[in-house]
Amino acid sequence: MPTINRSNHRIDPKIPFLETALNLQQAKHRLCTVIPNVQRITAANLVRHKLGRRALIEYHIETHSGPLTLLGKIRAKGTDYTSYHLQQALWNQGFDDNSPDGYSVPEPVGVIPGWRMWLQRKVPGIAVTELLPTNDGVAICHRIAGLAHKLHGIPMPTAKQQTLTDELNILHARLPRVAQKYPHWQTPIENILDACNQIVAHHPAADYTTPVVGIHRDFYGDQVLVDCELISQRWRYRIWLVDLDLYCQGHPALDIGNFIAHITEQSLRETGNPNAMADRETALRETFINTFSIPGLSAENLRYEIERYTLLTLVRHIHISTRIATRNHCTELLLALCETRLKSFMKCYSLTKNPMN
Repeated sequence: MPTINRSNHRIDPKIPFLETALNLQQAKHRLCTVIPNVQRITAANLVRHKLGRRALIEYHIETHSGPLTLLGKIRAKGTDYTSYHLQQALWNQGFDDNSPDGYSVPEPVGVIPGWRMWLQRKVPGIAVTELLPTNDGVAICHRIAGLAHKLHGIPMPTAKQQTLTDELNILHARLPRVAQKYPHWQTPIENILDACNQIVAHHPAADYTTPVVGIHRDFYGDQVLVDCELISQRWRYRIWLVDLDLYCQGHPALDIGNFIAHITEQSLRETGNPNAMADRETALRETFINTFSIPGLSAENLRYEIERYTLLTLVRHIHISTRIATRNHCTELLLALCETRLKSFMKCYSLTKNPMN
């Protein structure tokens, strides 16, 4: 019996066709323009919905060649052709589902402009966030370094760019909201922002250069899925990189620092100890630095940049913790951790003014 899941369904004036996109007969009519051999749609599930902005629908389809599951990504302000064409280009340049290195992106299938939607195959796998605490965590982080390097090595044209200053501006936009909500934290937040200002302004060497590559920009455990299958009595791993909506030009250290900071935050949130998965962080950082050379960037400067981006991302988690109920207990812990690590960084690099004293 064909089913439709309306459990998360909400009327959205910015996506007035959302209910239609969840209708099985309407969905079949539209999907036939993308996949000619559709027999029927057996389910249409609203997986995510951000009111007025975006929605994600999972379609279960029966075709003449077998079952198929697609994810339809809707953007309220218009079809995200940029992300669709980016993923299509990556798929065609070594990120397909048979890539020898085991790194892939989901196959983009087509576009339904009337629903401001583009479609991709749903891929199997477990989010790295779930796997990090397991015995496979360190080995997976070695592989994550290779995934980042592969992405950074494929030049894709994009007008979007994310710099260290942009990261700092995000903090100045968001942390004052925390201080407004929790006035007793205003002084430490001001000190943290002051320290971040100095870290962004500091350059370790006169001949310092900043390489620019294509980056994910939201690179962390939920955006990477690991799937494995037994082939010829050997386990074969396939690692899927998903959600490239924020892809842009930026420093390669941004992705690595972002991932490491998320590991630190996860450790703190789940165990109370920010160093609980330090070996995973080390595996990712050192593999990326020591295995993959980046033209114009020494290992020493790359390590420094990763540390800077890690700190800025960790500070951003202060605000994130106040928005997610299950993370509220971490806000004060994150404040203290950021103060400690910023102070250590500033002492290490002899920054002239240290507001953390």
